[in-house]
Amino acid sequence: MLYTDFIVKSLIDMLEEIPEYETSLIYLSDHGESLGENGIYLHGMPYFIAPKEQIHVPFIFFSNNPNLMQIAQTYKNLPISQDNIFSTLLGYFGVESEVYQARDDLLHTDFQQGES
Repeated sequence: MLYTDFIVKSLIDMLEEIPEYETSLIYLSDHGESLGENGIYLHGMPYFIAPKEQIHVPFIFFSNNPNLMQIAQTYKNLPISQDNIFSTLLGYFGVESEVYQARDDLLHTDFQQGES
């Protein structure tokens, strides 16, 4: 995990050196890892029986756009999900699609945590 932190920090530092472009970074782990809690040493259990150590994963967002950072900051303590990534990326890149849901877009003012 320490090396992952180093890599993410290095990427953010690189992005901060490019002020002439809008840059952003999203880091999201694909799953957690059980390291002996309740005698479980593995990952990838079915979601409905997986312990919280496997389903609560890190989510890091950085942008040199102060408006996006302000929006993201308002949600920093909410339990969000990997389910939010789809609409967040569609919204970020301005993709128009009938499957886009503003309520699931972490960078949209209509985001509704837990409503999807």
